Amino acid sequence: MQITVKLFASFRAGRFITAIREVEAGTTIADVIGQLRIPLQEIGTIMLNNRHADPERPLQEGDRLALFPLVGGG
Repeated sequence: MQITVKLFASFRAGRFITAIREVEAGTTIADVIGQLRIPLQEIGTIMLNNRHADPERPLQEGDRLALFPLVGGG
C-alpha cells in the first residue's frame, strides 16, 4: 500500500521533504520511523492525516504521515 511521508526541519537533511512510500499491510508509524533511521526519542510530533498519532498506530492505504523533530531553545 502507498502512504505519503513528509519530513520537517532537521529530518530532511540527507533524506527528502515529501515522498510516497510503499509499505506492507500492518506497518506502524514506528516501523516507518525506524526505516528512516530516525531515533524515536528525537521525534517531537507525529501527525497522521492532520491529527496527532501514536507511533504504534498501524498505517492504512493513502495515509499522510508528517514527522517533526523536537524543538530546541531556551
